[in-house]
Formats: sequence, C-alpha cells, structure tokens
Amino acid sequence: MQRAGMLRQVSDFSDFARGHWLRELLCQGGEPSHVQSSPDGQHLLVLQKTRPPPLPRVVAFQRHGIGGADLERNWQPPQPALVGLLFLQSPVTLGSWALALVWEHGRTEVWHFVVAVGWQLLQTVELCQGARARIISVCSQGASLVWCEERPPLDAHSDMSKCAFRFCVCTRALEVGERGVQLGTVRIVLHNSPEYRVLAFPQHIFLVPATAGFATTSKFLLIWHPEKAKLTITAPSAGFIHSKVLRSSSESDFRKLLLGSVGLLSGFAPLDIHTSAVSNSGGLLLVSTTGAVNVVEPDGTQRHIFDMEGGPLTHGSPVQLKTFGSILACVLAGVLYLVDQNSGRLIEKKILGMKEVHFLESLGEEDSIQLLTQTGIYSFSFSKPEDSSRPEPCLVEMVFEEACRYYQRRSLSSSKLTVEKLKKGGVFQAPVALSAILQHSLHQKQKPAQGLQDSYAKLLSTMSLELQSYMSLELLKTCVVCAPESEVESYCEELVEQEVSRVLHSDIDKDNLTYLNSIFASFPKAAWKATRSCLQLQQNGDGLLVARATPEVWKKVLGGPQQEEVGQNGVVPLFELICASFLRFKPKWLPSFVELTQQYVSISWAYSSKEGPEGRVPLYKRALGVLARKNKRSEADDEMELELLLCSKRPKAVLQALHLLICLKQWQRVVEVAEKFSKLSPLLNKEIFTTLLAEFAQHRELDPYLDTLWPLCPAELTASDILTMVLQHLPRSQEDPVPFSSEGNQLTVGLLKPLLQRVVQRPCIQEEMYSDALQSPTFPPPTPPREH
Repeated sequence: MQRAGMLRQVSDFSDFARGHWLRELLCQGGEPSHVQSSPDGQHLLVLQKTRPPPLPRVVAFQRHGIGGADLERNWQPPQPALVGLLFLQSPVTLGSWALALVWEHGRTEVWHFVVAVGWQLLQTVELCQGARARIISVCSQGASLVWCEERPPLDAHSDMSKCAFRFCVCTRALEVGERGVQLGTVRIVLHNSPEYRVLAFPQHIFLVPATAGFATTSKFLLIWHPEKAKLTITAPSAGFIHSKVLRSSSESDFRKLLLGSVGLLSGFAPLDIHTSAVSNSGGLLLVSTTGAVNVVEPDGTQRHIFDMEGGPLTHGSPVQLKTFGSILACVLAGVLYLVDQNSGRLIEKKILGMKEVHFLESLGEEDSIQLLTQTGIYSFSFSKPEDSSRPEPCLVEMVFEEACRYYQRRSLSSSKLTVEKLKKGGVFQAPVALSAILQHSLHQKQKPAQGLQDSYAKLLSTMSLELQSYMSLELLKTCVVCAPESEVESYCEELVEQEVSRVLHSDIDKDNLTYLNSIFASFPKAAWKATRSCLQLQQNGDGLLVARATPEVWKKVLGGPQQEEVGQNGVVPLFELICASFLRFKPKWLPSFVELTQQYVSISWAYSSKEGPEGRVPLYKRALGVLARKNKRSEADDEMELELLLCSKRPKAVLQALHLLICLKQWQRVVEVAEKFSKLSPLLNKEIFTTLLAEFAQHRELDPYLDTLWPLCPAELTASDILTMVLQHLPRSQEDPVPFSSEGNQLTVGLLKPLLQRVVQRPCIQEEMYSDALQSPTFPPPTPPREH
C-alpha cells in the first residue's frame, strides 16, 4: 500500500509581522507572485512584477517580528526592473546570510537583517561593466554570481541573425564579510551567445535556452562546470553529448564552440521545455508541454521520471517543481503530484483546491513538504496507515509497475493504464498471481503451504530457484551494509558477479546494457573477475586461452544493442565493455579472446549473414576501436594492434599488419608473417609476395631472408612479371647512373638469379594441362580404318 499523506496547517500568517498585508498580496488577481523564503525560514519575500496598480514591488515579511525597519522596494516602468532575489551565505560567520537584489541594469543592493534593528543596506555595487548591458537572468553559486546579460549592438540596423547572438554569460565573486561587500573581477564564461536562463547548483550551472531564442540554438542545453572550466553541450532526447575544456577566452566564443557540431545539431528537434528547475541532487528538472517530467543529469544524460495528467500545457499554466529528499513534488492546476524520483512511481495525487501554491524550504525535514497558499502555510507529511501493520513489499509493487509497462506497450487503446486499474481488473491475472506468490514466499517461509491457491502451486515450484537466488542476493546486500571494511571488497566482488551473471542470462536491452556499463565503470576489478567467471576463461596446459561459456552467453556477448542503437551517451556494447576490461587487467589475452569469439561466430552464423555480429562490423575492428580510445599510446599498444589484425586472419587485416611491420622495420617478423599467412589462400599469397618483392627492389634489408621468401612465389607469376615489378619499384636516384657504384645497396642480377631460375625451371601450367596428351604412345593418333 502506498504511503498516505496528511496535510495540516502550520501558519495562518498571524505569526508574521504585517501578516494581513501578506494575505492581501497573495489574494490579489493577475499573474502569480514569486515567493522565496530565507535560509533560516524566518523571512518571506514576495516579488510582484506585473500588477499595476499598484507598482511592481518586492516586500519582505518577518516571522515572529519584534519591530525594526521593513524592506519594501518598488519601481515605475520604464525604470530598470528587479531580475533576481539571491541569498548569499557569509563565509565568515556560519549560518549568517545576506540578501542581494539584482536589478536589470546591473546595480546590486546587498541587504542584511539585524535583530531589533531590521533591514539594513550594506552596499550597492555594479555587476556589469558596460553601461548599455541589461541582465536577463541571474543565479548565485557559493560566493559568486552568474548571470546572462544582453549587450545591444552599436549599430541599430544590424543584421537580425547577428543580433540573436548579442548575449554574454558572466560570473563575478561577491563576498559578504566583516569588512563589507567585496566584489571580484568579471570573468566571461560565454560570449556572442543567444539568450539563456541560468540555474545554479554548487558544482555546476545549467544554461537553458530562452523560449523566444534563436531557432537553431534552442535544440540543446549547456552545462558549465566552473571547477573544471568545462562546458558540456547536450541534446538529451537525441543522445548527443559533447564536452570541451575552455582554456582561453578565445575558446569561450559561442559560435566557435559549436563549429564542430553545428551540422549534427541542426538535424535535431527543438527542446520542448515548459518549466525548468534544479533538483536537490544536482539534476535539471524539465517539464514539457505534454506534461512529461524528465531530469537531465550533470553529465548530460536524460532520464524520464513521470507523466502528469491534464493534456497539453499552455504558457498560462504555471507548474511548480520542488524536490524533498527522493520525492519530487509537482503542482499543476491545483493538483499536487508526489513522485518517487528513483523509480518514477506516483506516491500520491492530491487535489488542493487552491489556485496559487508555492513551495517553501523544509528545514531538516525531508519527509515533510511546506506549501504556501493564500490562506496560510501547510505541511504535507507522510505517515503509515493505521489499518496496516506494514507497507506493501517493494518487490510486489515492482511486479505491478513492470506489468503495467508491459501491457501498455502492447495495448491498442490510447487510455493510460495505471497500477490501480491493473489490480482491480479481472483480465490481468499474471501480475496478481505473481505478486501473491512473492508475498507468500517472502513473508510466510515457516508455513509455505498455507494461504496460497492450489493453482499457484505449480508456478511456485517453477520459480523456487529464482526466488532462492533473489533471497541470497538480498542477504548478500545486507552483508555488504553490515560487514567490516576489510570484508566489503570480497562481498562487493560476489555481488557484482551475481549481477553480471543475472544480466547475461536475461535479455540485453538498452536498460540492461546501461546498467552493465555502470557496473563496469564503478567496479572495474570486480566486473573483470565476474566476466572471467561467466565466460569460464582459463589457460589450458599449452598456454592457450579457452572459454567454456554456453552458447546462450556467447550470443549475449556478441548480440544485444550495437553502438548505432545505443546513441552517444557513453554507453558501449557488451563486447566492447569486455575488450576494455581485457585491456586493463589482462591485455595479453585480448587477441586470443577475439579469436575465440570469431570461432563461435563462424559456427553460429553464416559467413556473410547480416544478422550476425560479423555482418555489421568485424570483431577485430571493434576491438581495435576499444584500443584506439585509450588516452595514452605506447609500444605495447602497437604490438596489440598487430596481434588483433593477425588473429582475425582476414586478408585485408593481414596485409595491414604486414605494412605496419614494414613501417616498423621488423623484417624478421615480416618474413614470419608472410610464411605463415601465405598458406591461407592463393590470392593472399600473391598479395603478400608482390608486396615483399616491391620492398626487396627498394633496399637490401630483406636479403638475409631470400631463401625463405623465394619459395612463396605464386605459380602463376612468370619471369617477365617479376622483372616488370622489380623495375617499377626500383628507387629513383637523383644522380646519373654509373655502371659500377661504390655503394653496396643496389639491386644486382645475382640477387634475383635464384628466383628467376626457380620460375624458369618450374613446369608451365599449360604444359601440365596437356601433359597426358603429349605422353601418349602414338602421336598423332592412327587413322581409323575405312569402311568399304
């Protein structure tokens, strides 16, 4: 059963100084106000931008006020408007804070509150350097302010396409200490950019394109990491992520930044963003016009959370977003949605009956949600139902949620299928039966024969091994949590091995592949041991690598989603994951592993089958791609590249390896490779021999190995063919040739003599064809007798 929520009023504004006025401001018609609470929860600031009359203004209300100066500022258009209310933490005094009022033209007023005195203006500073600059959006990150400002062109008749890139993203330190306000120098993060809304988290800044921005630039987001000086470009829905470190001011030019990606980005659809907010875990919450709620992680990846009901959202339909611990709270049209961020499960949906609702910070209470309405402040907290001794097992809930997604994908109806409908409907018997078995097995182990229908007994016996595996996994997780630090590593290795084995015995879809990628990234050593165990890799008595994995496991390793199917989110196919693990922990085994996989492919798939892994990209090329992604190249990597090319035994790969060895001047290995692989096919033999004959004509490095090379000469080559090839590849001399040169590196007839003698003395192919006729006892045959 889901957790039940209780809504109770904690304030009717009577505990606020001028509480009646606060109620009046919230009850006025027009656009919704912007309400923000101070870090200590003792002050509420209400910002009204478009409510004339009266004038736009910002007013501060103190809880439990005992007098002192109030804070109220208003402005008359076309005077510069207020664009930001920011609370700045003091680095000197713990828990001390100040309020920054940022105006459109860059002027910033820093206020602080003193008990029994009230609000006092500390200092007024100017953020922008240019007099014509206009701040569009501003946020605070630690002791710094980050803002997007507009810098209008000097020429009023400038091209509109250039005017679209008239914005600049800047940052500046602003510290409040005992000596007052200290303002640092302006640093430009991005210039010549379109309009962005900046949203801050302690470690990074999200740059969200404005709705009325340039069409081309509204297809992606930017994420700036100040500590790493790194800017990430991401189009989450398309799976595109690209990061770049900004080392100089010239690299901060927006147009130069996109120069390498503009062709790819132009094909993407524009972002569908209705509302955006930053979660407490550092992700960017995005609500689309269809009501879908997604989160963009700091690394640029996107994850879907939940779909709100109510149809398409318009500009006049405000959505409030706030995260409280692992719970996402959304308010739309007077309806409160509480969603588990991790699983996307709807915890509760409650009709508030209030038009305007604002979220406030819940100090020290992650399981409580503070709501500000026109009638007061309410707290929404969770509690267990009184008529239930324990909540419904999470595993049972997962069964219904998975079944819900399964039936929804296969349903022809456009209506949304929910877990509640699934439980109540009489048609969906499978999830009901499965949940009953799970409840029975997990909570009534002492009496397994009671409380279960006879029709489920056969299914229970079939699932008994899977349930035992699940229970052992849960027990192992408990051991990891409770184990001493010295034993945690061994438990983690066992846990990773069970998880890798479980995934390899299930369908490798995109979700499972992403999960495997995270396991290999988080526990590389444990994942390597798990891979060896699942594939049963070991060396035999001759030192050769053998694998005793089942055909089903091999198909999972070589099949599953490929690179073109998983996108560019850093997820790689399982074969590439295993190759990277070999390179890290046992690089000498990688060529043998690729050779083993090729042997399995040749048995399981036809040679040119497009369904098999060799029909897409050859396995040796996929392994070479993993090798190419290494940050630092070494001599061992060059040797590994040669081994991977040769283990494939493909003609093109063998010739490529031969050319690499020639470039490295490793002549002994050149001859060994030629002697070994010339036996594979006559065509490859001819290619290898002609390549080495061309090298022989140019230098004398192969002279010590001629006795090994000449027997490789193909049967179809004649002496004329050999002389023609030699003459074509003789080195070009800059001087006039002389009959007798003092240099000993020239080709002589004496070096070619053994090869030419071998070719001339070899019987001709045509002679062999007619040898039977030529060796007949009588030639020509006798004339047949005439008939009279």
